[in-house]
Amino acid sequence: MDEQVPWPESGPGGRTLAPRTAVVVTVLVFLGYTGVALAYVLAQHPGPLRLAGAAALLAVLLVLQLAHSFPGQVPALGRRWPLTLALQAAVTYLPVEFYGRLWIGMPSFLAASLLLLLPPAAGWAGFAAVVVASNLMMQWIGDGTGDAFYISVATVTNGLVVYGLSRLTDLVAEVHRSRAELAAVAVARERLRFARDLHDLLGYSLSAITLKCELAYRLVPEQAAPARQELADVLRTSRQALADVRAVARGYREMSLGAEAEGARAMLAALGVRASVRVAAGPLPPRVETVLATVLREGLTNMLRHSGVERCEISAVCDGRTVRFRLANDGAPLPGRPAEPGGAGAPDTAGGAGGASAAGAAGGSGIGNLAARVRELGGTLTAGPREPGWFVLEAVIDLDAAGGDDRRTPAPAAAGA
Repeated sequence: MDEQVPWPESGPGGRTLAPRTAVVVTVLVFLGYTGVALAYVLAQHPGPLRLAGAAALLAVLLVLQLAHSFPGQVPALGRRWPLTLALQAAVTYLPVEFYGRLWIGMPSFLAASLLLLLPPAAGWAGFAAVVVASNLMMQWIGDGTGDAFYISVATVTNGLVVYGLSRLTDLVAEVHRSRAELAAVAVARERLRFARDLHDLLGYSLSAITLKCELAYRLVPEQAAPARQELADVLRTSRQALADVRAVARGYREMSLGAEAEGARAMLAALGVRASVRVAAGPLPPRVETVLATVLREGLTNMLRHSGVERCEISAVCDGRTVRFRLANDGAPLPGRPAEPGGAGAPDTAGGAGGASAAGAAGGSGIGNLAARVRELGGTLTAGPREPGWFVLEAVIDLDAAGGDDRRTPAPAAAGA
Protein backbone atom coordinates (compact mmCIF):
# COMPACT_ATOMS: atom_id res chain seq x y z
CA MET A 1 0.00 0.00 0.00
CA ASP A 2 1.48 3.27 -1.08
CA GLU A 3 -0.23 5.91 0.97
CA GLN A 4 0.15 6.42 4.70
CA VAL A 5 -3.10 6.31 6.62
CA PRO A 6 -3.17 8.92 9.42
CA TRP A 7 -4.59 7.86 12.76
CA PRO A 8 -6.63 10.46 14.60
CA GLU A 9 -4.79 11.94 17.57
CA SER A 10 -7.74 11.62 19.90
CA GLY A 11 -8.94 9.36 22.62
CA PRO A 12 -10.67 9.59 26.00
CA GLY A 13 -10.63 13.25 26.88
CA GLY A 14 -9.70 14.16 23.30
CA ARG A 15 -5.99 13.38 23.73
CA THR A 16 -3.53 10.57 23.13
CA LEU A 17 0.15 10.40 23.96
CA ALA A 18 2.05 10.68 20.69
CA PRO A 19 5.56 9.19 20.37
CA ARG A 20 7.18 12.60 20.05
CA THR A 21 5.42 13.81 23.20
CA ALA A 22 6.55 10.72 25.13
CA VAL A 23 10.16 11.28 24.06
CA VAL A 24 10.04 14.96 25.05
CA VAL A 25 8.57 14.12 28.48
CA THR A 26 11.25 11.49 29.10
CA VAL A 27 14.08 13.79 28.05
CA LEU A 28 12.76 16.58 30.28
CA VAL A 29 12.70 14.20 33.26
CA PHE A 30 16.30 13.17 32.54
CA LEU A 31 17.29 16.82 32.31
CA GLY A 32 15.55 17.43 35.62
CA TYR A 33 17.55 14.70 37.36
CA THR A 34 20.78 16.06 35.85
CA GLY A 35 19.87 19.61 36.90
CA VAL A 36 19.23 18.49 40.50
CA ALA A 37 22.65 16.81 40.61
CA LEU A 38 24.31 19.98 39.25
CA ALA A 39 22.43 22.03 41.85
CA TYR A 40 23.93 19.90 44.64
CA VAL A 41 27.40 20.65 43.28
CA LEU A 42 26.64 24.38 43.00
CA ALA A 43 25.42 24.44 46.62
CA GLN A 44 28.99 23.76 47.77
CA HIS A 45 30.34 26.79 45.86
CA PRO A 46 33.01 24.88 43.92
CA GLY A 47 35.71 26.61 41.94
CA PRO A 48 35.34 27.20 38.19
CA LEU A 49 37.46 24.19 37.25
CA ARG A 50 35.63 21.87 39.64
CA LEU A 51 32.24 23.14 38.42
CA ALA A 52 33.18 22.74 34.75
CA GLY A 53 34.35 19.17 35.40
CA ALA A 54 31.09 18.27 37.13
CA ALA A 55 29.02 19.79 34.32
CA ALA A 56 31.02 17.87 31.70
CA LEU A 57 30.65 14.56 33.56
CA LEU A 58 26.91 15.11 34.03
CA ALA A 59 26.55 15.86 30.30
CA VAL A 60 28.35 12.59 29.49
CA LEU A 61 26.01 10.69 31.83
CA LEU A 62 22.97 12.32 30.23
CA VAL A 63 24.09 11.46 26.69
CA LEU A 64 24.86 7.85 27.66
CA GLN A 65 21.46 7.46 29.33
CA LEU A 66 19.66 8.88 26.30
CA ALA A 67 21.58 6.42 24.08
CA HIS A 68 20.51 3.53 26.34
CA SER A 69 16.88 4.68 26.59
CA PHE A 70 16.50 5.46 22.86
CA PRO A 71 18.94 3.15 21.03
CA GLY A 72 17.04 3.57 17.76
CA GLN A 73 17.71 7.30 17.77
CA VAL A 74 21.48 6.82 18.14
CA PRO A 75 22.18 3.52 16.35
CA ALA A 76 25.97 4.00 16.36
CA LEU A 77 26.01 4.04 20.17
CA GLY A 78 23.21 1.52 20.47
CA ARG A 79 25.27 -1.17 18.73
CA ARG A 80 28.14 -0.59 21.17
CA TRP A 81 26.09 -0.78 24.35
CA PRO A 82 28.62 -2.92 26.30
CA LEU A 83 31.21 -0.17 25.91
CA THR A 84 28.78 2.63 26.69
CA LEU A 85 27.48 0.72 29.75
CA ALA A 86 31.04 0.28 31.06
CA LEU A 87 31.73 3.98 30.44
CA GLN A 88 28.56 4.92 32.30
CA ALA A 89 29.62 2.78 35.28
CA ALA A 90 33.02 4.50 35.32
CA VAL A 91 31.54 8.00 35.13
CA THR A 92 29.06 7.03 37.86
CA TYR A 93 31.55 5.85 40.48
CA LEU A 94 35.01 7.31 39.80
CA PRO A 95 34.07 11.00 40.37
CA VAL A 96 33.00 10.11 43.94
CA GLU A 97 36.70 10.37 44.85
CA PHE A 98 36.65 14.07 43.89
CA TYR A 99 33.07 15.15 44.70
CA GLY A 100 32.25 12.90 47.65
CA ARG A 101 28.65 12.71 48.76
CA LEU A 102 27.60 15.29 46.13
CA TRP A 103 28.00 12.62 43.44
CA ILE A 104 26.40 9.73 45.25
CA GLY A 105 22.94 10.25 43.69
CA MET A 106 24.06 9.49 40.13
CA PRO A 107 23.83 5.62 40.24
CA SER A 108 20.10 5.89 39.37
CA PHE A 109 20.91 6.22 35.66
CA LEU A 110 23.24 3.22 35.80
CA ALA A 111 20.60 1.07 37.58
CA ALA A 112 18.05 1.92 34.89
CA SER A 113 20.50 1.18 32.06
CA LEU A 114 21.20 -2.28 33.48
CA LEU A 115 17.47 -3.07 33.35
CA LEU A 116 17.17 -1.70 29.82
CA LEU A 117 20.20 -3.43 28.27
CA LEU A 118 20.67 -6.75 30.08
CA PRO A 119 18.40 -9.83 30.16
CA PRO A 120 15.81 -9.65 32.94
CA ALA A 121 17.64 -11.87 35.44
CA ALA A 122 21.00 -10.19 34.95
CA GLY A 123 19.40 -6.75 34.79
CA TRP A 124 17.60 -7.06 38.12
CA ALA A 125 20.70 -8.57 39.74
CA GLY A 126 22.75 -5.63 38.47
CA PHE A 127 20.06 -3.22 39.70
CA ALA A 128 20.28 -4.69 43.21
CA ALA A 129 24.08 -4.58 43.08
CA VAL A 130 24.01 -0.86 42.22
CA VAL A 131 21.69 -0.16 45.19
CA VAL A 132 23.95 -2.11 47.56
CA ALA A 133 27.06 -0.41 46.17
CA SER A 134 25.50 3.03 46.68
CA ASN A 135 24.70 2.15 50.29
CA LEU A 136 28.22 0.88 50.95
CA MET A 137 29.73 3.95 49.28
CA MET A 138 27.77 6.29 51.54
CA GLN A 139 29.02 4.40 54.60
CA TRP A 140 32.57 4.56 53.24
CA ILE A 141 32.28 8.31 52.78
CA GLY A 142 31.31 8.51 56.43
CA ASP A 143 27.70 9.71 56.37
CA GLY A 144 25.17 8.33 58.82
CA THR A 145 22.90 5.37 58.41
CA GLY A 146 19.93 7.63 57.68
CA ASP A 147 21.70 9.20 54.70
CA ALA A 148 22.69 5.75 53.41
CA PHE A 149 19.06 4.60 53.60
CA TYR A 150 17.90 7.75 51.83
CA ILE A 151 20.40 7.21 48.99
CA SER A 152 19.32 3.58 48.65
CA VAL A 153 15.64 4.51 48.38
CA ALA A 154 16.43 7.37 45.97
CA THR A 155 18.49 5.06 43.76
CA VAL A 156 15.66 2.50 43.62
CA THR A 157 12.85 4.98 42.91
CA ASN A 158 14.77 7.16 40.46
CA GLY A 159 16.15 4.12 38.64
CA LEU A 160 12.66 2.65 38.28
CA VAL A 161 11.29 5.99 37.06
CA VAL A 162 13.99 6.24 34.39
CA TYR A 163 13.43 2.61 33.35
CA GLY A 164 9.64 3.00 33.30
CA LEU A 165 9.71 6.19 31.23
CA SER A 166 12.07 4.60 28.72
CA ARG A 167 9.84 1.54 28.34
CA LEU A 168 6.72 3.69 28.20
CA THR A 169 8.17 5.63 25.29
CA ASP A 170 8.84 2.38 23.43
CA LEU A 171 5.29 1.17 24.12
CA VAL A 172 3.75 4.43 22.87
CA ALA A 173 5.74 4.18 19.63
CA GLU A 174 4.72 0.53 19.22
CA VAL A 175 1.04 1.35 19.80
CA HIS A 176 1.15 4.04 17.13
CA ARG A 177 2.85 1.67 14.69
CA SER A 178 0.19 -0.95 15.42
CA ARG A 179 -2.57 1.61 14.88
CA ALA A 180 -1.11 2.62 11.54
CA GLU A 181 -0.90 -1.04 10.50
CA LEU A 182 -4.50 -1.67 11.60
CA ALA A 183 -5.66 1.36 9.63
CA ALA A 184 -3.79 0.09 6.56
CA VAL A 185 -5.37 -3.36 6.98
CA ALA A 186 -8.82 -1.77 7.29
CA VAL A 187 -8.27 0.15 4.06
CA ALA A 188 -7.08 -3.01 2.29
CA ARG A 189 -10.15 -4.94 3.50
CA GLU A 190 -12.45 -2.16 2.35
CA ARG A 191 -10.80 -2.17 -1.08
CA LEU A 192 -11.28 -5.94 -1.27
CA ARG A 193 -14.94 -5.61 -0.25
CA PHE A 194 -15.51 -2.90 -2.81
CA ALA A 195 -13.91 -4.94 -5.60
CA ARG A 196 -15.90 -8.05 -4.62
CA ASP A 197 -19.21 -6.21 -4.41
CA LEU A 198 -18.55 -4.43 -7.69
CA HIS A 199 -17.91 -7.73 -9.45
CA ASP A 200 -20.85 -9.55 -7.86
CA LEU A 201 -23.38 -6.78 -8.46
CA LEU A 202 -22.38 -5.66 -11.95
CA GLY A 203 -21.47 -8.99 -13.53
CA TYR A 204 -25.08 -10.01 -14.00
CA SER A 205 -26.26 -6.56 -15.17
CA LEU A 206 -23.46 -6.12 -17.70
CA SER A 207 -23.94 -9.66 -19.05
CA ALA A 208 -27.65 -8.97 -19.51
CA ILE A 209 -26.90 -5.68 -21.27
CA THR A 210 -24.51 -7.43 -23.66
CA LEU A 211 -26.93 -10.23 -24.48
CA LYS A 212 -29.87 -7.89 -25.00
CA CYS A 213 -27.81 -5.60 -27.23
CA GLU A 214 -26.83 -8.58 -29.38
CA LEU A 215 -30.47 -9.69 -29.58
CA ALA A 216 -31.67 -6.17 -30.44
CA TYR A 217 -29.01 -5.90 -33.14
CA ARG A 218 -30.36 -9.04 -34.81
CA LEU A 219 -34.00 -7.96 -34.51
CA VAL A 220 -33.66 -4.40 -35.86
CA PRO A 221 -33.84 -5.23 -39.60
CA GLU A 222 -36.92 -7.47 -39.31
CA GLN A 223 -38.74 -6.84 -36.05
CA ALA A 224 -38.62 -3.20 -34.96
CA ALA A 225 -41.10 -3.51 -32.07
CA PRO A 226 -39.29 -6.38 -30.28
CA ALA A 227 -36.01 -4.54 -30.88
CA ARG A 228 -37.38 -1.44 -29.17
CA GLN A 229 -38.51 -3.60 -26.24
CA GLU A 230 -35.05 -5.11 -25.91
CA LEU A 231 -33.46 -1.66 -26.00
CA ALA A 232 -35.86 -0.51 -23.28
CA ASP A 233 -34.74 -3.49 -21.19
CA VAL A 234 -31.12 -2.53 -21.83
CA LEU A 235 -31.85 0.98 -20.58
CA ARG A 236 -33.54 -0.34 -17.46
CA THR A 237 -30.69 -2.77 -16.76
CA SER A 238 -28.05 -0.09 -17.25
CA ARG A 239 -29.87 2.15 -14.79
CA GLN A 240 -29.92 -0.71 -12.30
CA ALA A 241 -26.19 -1.21 -12.84
CA LEU A 242 -25.60 2.47 -12.11
CA ALA A 243 -27.67 2.18 -8.94
CA ASP A 244 -25.61 -0.86 -7.92
CA VAL A 245 -22.37 1.07 -8.33
CA ARG A 246 -23.70 3.85 -6.13
CA ALA A 247 -24.86 1.31 -3.55
CA VAL A 248 -21.41 -0.28 -3.44
CA ALA A 249 -19.82 3.14 -3.00
CA ARG A 250 -22.12 3.76 -0.01
CA GLY A 251 -20.97 0.46 1.49
CA TYR A 252 -24.48 -0.93 2.08
CA ARG A 253 -26.74 -2.92 -0.24
CA GLU A 254 -29.80 -5.02 0.53
CA MET A 255 -31.22 -7.17 -2.26
CA SER A 256 -34.45 -9.12 -2.58
CA LEU A 257 -34.15 -12.74 -3.62
CA GLY A 258 -37.74 -12.79 -4.89
CA ALA A 259 -37.22 -9.67 -7.02
CA GLU A 260 -33.95 -11.02 -8.43
CA ALA A 261 -35.59 -14.35 -9.26
CA GLU A 262 -38.48 -12.62 -11.03
CA GLY A 263 -36.06 -10.48 -13.02
CA ALA A 264 -34.06 -13.59 -13.93
CA ARG A 265 -37.22 -15.38 -15.13
CA ALA A 266 -38.17 -12.46 -17.38
CA MET A 267 -34.67 -12.19 -18.85
CA LEU A 268 -34.37 -15.93 -19.49
CA ALA A 269 -37.80 -15.96 -21.17
CA ALA A 270 -36.66 -13.14 -23.49
CA LEU A 271 -33.59 -15.22 -24.40
CA GLY A 272 -35.69 -18.30 -25.18
CA VAL A 273 -34.56 -20.26 -22.12
CA ARG A 274 -37.20 -22.42 -20.43
CA ALA A 275 -36.97 -21.45 -16.78
CA SER A 276 -38.61 -22.96 -13.72
CA VAL A 277 -38.50 -20.52 -10.80
CA ARG A 278 -39.65 -21.41 -7.28
CA VAL A 279 -38.74 -19.11 -4.39
CA ALA A 280 -40.62 -20.21 -1.29
CA ALA A 281 -38.10 -19.66 1.49
CA GLY A 282 -40.36 -17.31 3.46
CA PRO A 283 -39.05 -14.24 5.27
CA LEU A 284 -35.25 -14.27 5.53
CA PRO A 285 -32.74 -12.10 7.41
CA PRO A 286 -31.55 -9.21 5.20
CA ARG A 287 -27.96 -10.49 5.10
CA VAL A 288 -29.02 -14.00 4.08
CA GLU A 289 -31.41 -12.73 1.40
CA THR A 290 -28.79 -10.33 0.02
CA VAL A 291 -26.16 -13.10 -0.20
CA LEU A 292 -28.56 -15.53 -1.90
CA ALA A 293 -29.64 -12.83 -4.38
CA THR A 294 -25.96 -12.20 -5.14
CA VAL A 295 -25.40 -15.95 -5.64
CA LEU A 296 -28.29 -15.95 -8.10
CA ARG A 297 -26.82 -13.03 -10.04
CA GLU A 298 -23.35 -14.52 -10.24
CA GLY A 299 -24.68 -17.96 -11.12
CA LEU A 300 -26.76 -16.52 -13.98
CA THR A 301 -23.74 -14.59 -15.22
CA ASN A 302 -21.69 -17.79 -15.32
CA MET A 303 -24.50 -19.77 -16.93
CA LEU A 304 -25.17 -17.27 -19.73
CA ARG A 305 -21.50 -16.81 -20.54
CA HIS A 306 -20.27 -20.36 -20.27
CA SER A 307 -23.03 -22.73 -21.29
CA GLY A 308 -25.37 -23.41 -24.15
CA VAL A 309 -28.32 -23.31 -21.76
CA GLU A 310 -31.85 -24.23 -22.92
CA ARG A 311 -33.42 -25.15 -19.58
CA CYS A 312 -32.87 -23.62 -16.16
CA GLU A 313 -34.19 -24.33 -12.67
CA ILE A 314 -34.08 -21.81 -9.81
CA SER A 315 -35.35 -22.73 -6.35
CA ALA A 316 -35.04 -21.49 -2.78
CA VAL A 317 -36.78 -23.40 0.02
CA CYS A 318 -36.53 -23.64 3.81
CA ASP A 319 -36.03 -27.00 5.51
CA GLY A 320 -36.60 -26.21 9.17
CA ARG A 321 -33.96 -23.62 10.05
CA THR A 322 -31.93 -24.30 6.91
CA VAL A 323 -32.45 -22.43 3.65
CA ARG A 324 -31.37 -24.13 0.43
CA PHE A 325 -30.83 -22.25 -2.82
CA ARG A 326 -30.31 -24.15 -6.09
CA LEU A 327 -29.53 -22.97 -9.61
CA ALA A 328 -29.31 -25.74 -12.24
CA ASN A 329 -28.95 -25.54 -15.99
CA ASP A 330 -28.35 -27.82 -18.93
CA GLY A 331 -25.83 -27.19 -21.68
CA ALA A 332 -22.78 -28.14 -19.60
CA PRO A 333 -20.13 -30.42 -21.18
CA LEU A 334 -20.04 -34.07 -20.25
CA PRO A 335 -17.52 -35.05 -17.55
CA GLY A 336 -14.05 -35.48 -18.95
CA ARG A 337 -14.82 -33.51 -22.10
CA PRO A 338 -13.11 -30.12 -22.47
CA ALA A 339 -15.36 -27.07 -22.51
CA GLU A 340 -15.93 -25.48 -25.88
CA PRO A 341 -16.30 -21.79 -26.58
CA GLY A 342 -19.63 -20.86 -25.06
CA GLY A 343 -19.76 -24.07 -23.00
CA ALA A 344 -19.83 -24.45 -19.24
CA GLY A 345 -16.46 -24.45 -17.59
CA ALA A 346 -14.76 -26.58 -15.00
CA PRO A 347 -15.17 -26.09 -11.27
CA ASP A 348 -13.70 -22.90 -9.92
CA THR A 349 -10.79 -23.74 -7.65
CA ALA A 350 -10.87 -20.34 -5.96
CA GLY A 351 -14.17 -21.07 -4.35
CA GLY A 352 -13.47 -24.65 -3.48
CA ALA A 353 -16.35 -25.56 -5.75
CA GLY A 354 -18.09 -23.66 -8.37
CA GLY A 355 -18.64 -23.28 -12.04
CA ALA A 356 -16.35 -21.37 -14.29
CA SER A 357 -17.16 -17.73 -14.22
CA ALA A 358 -16.21 -14.72 -16.19
CA ALA A 359 -13.96 -13.75 -13.36
CA GLY A 360 -12.45 -17.20 -13.18
CA ALA A 361 -11.63 -17.18 -16.84
CA ALA A 362 -9.85 -13.89 -16.48
CA GLY A 363 -7.98 -14.81 -13.36
CA GLY A 364 -10.63 -13.43 -10.97
CA SER A 365 -12.60 -15.12 -8.25
CA GLY A 366 -16.33 -14.69 -8.84
CA ILE A 367 -17.45 -18.02 -7.38
CA GLY A 368 -14.71 -17.69 -4.79
CA ASN A 369 -16.26 -14.42 -3.63
CA LEU A 370 -19.64 -16.10 -3.33
CA ALA A 371 -18.18 -19.02 -1.36
CA ALA A 372 -16.53 -16.55 1.03
CA ARG A 373 -19.79 -14.67 1.52
CA VAL A 374 -21.73 -17.86 2.24
CA ARG A 375 -19.04 -19.07 4.66
CA GLU A 376 -19.33 -15.77 6.58
CA LEU A 377 -22.94 -16.74 7.30
CA GLY A 378 -21.96 -20.23 8.43
CA GLY A 379 -23.11 -21.88 5.19
CA THR A 380 -21.60 -23.83 2.31
CA LEU A 381 -21.49 -23.24 -1.43
CA THR A 382 -21.00 -26.08 -3.90
CA ALA A 383 -21.00 -26.11 -7.67
CA GLY A 384 -20.28 -28.62 -10.39
CA PRO A 385 -21.79 -31.20 -12.76
CA ARG A 386 -24.41 -33.37 -11.05
CA GLU A 387 -25.74 -35.38 -13.98
CA PRO A 388 -24.81 -35.62 -17.68
CA GLY A 389 -25.18 -32.25 -19.32
CA TRP A 390 -26.36 -30.38 -16.18
CA PHE A 391 -24.52 -27.98 -13.91
CA VAL A 392 -25.73 -27.17 -10.37
CA LEU A 393 -24.85 -24.27 -8.08
CA GLU A 394 -26.18 -24.75 -4.55
CA ALA A 395 -25.93 -22.70 -1.35
CA VAL A 396 -27.02 -24.02 2.05
CA ILE A 397 -27.23 -21.63 5.02
CA ASP A 398 -28.19 -22.37 8.62
CA LEU A 399 -30.38 -19.45 9.72
CA ASP A 400 -29.40 -19.87 13.38
CA ALA A 401 -25.69 -19.58 12.55
CA ALA A 402 -26.41 -16.61 10.28
CA GLY A 403 -28.50 -14.72 12.84
CA GLY A 404 -31.85 -16.00 11.68
CA ASP A 405 -33.95 -14.02 14.16
CA ASP A 406 -33.43 -10.79 12.24
CA ARG A 407 -36.06 -11.24 9.55
CA ARG A 408 -37.92 -8.87 7.30
CA THR A 409 -41.10 -9.04 5.24
CA PRO A 410 -40.24 -10.91 2.08
CA ALA A 411 -40.54 -9.47 -1.38
CA PRO A 412 -43.21 -11.11 -3.58
CA ALA A 413 -42.05 -14.64 -4.27
CA ALA A 414 -41.44 -15.67 -7.83
CA ALA A 415 -42.96 -18.93 -9.02
CA GLY A 416 -43.98 -20.59 -12.22
CA ALA A 417 -42.31 -21.52 -15.44
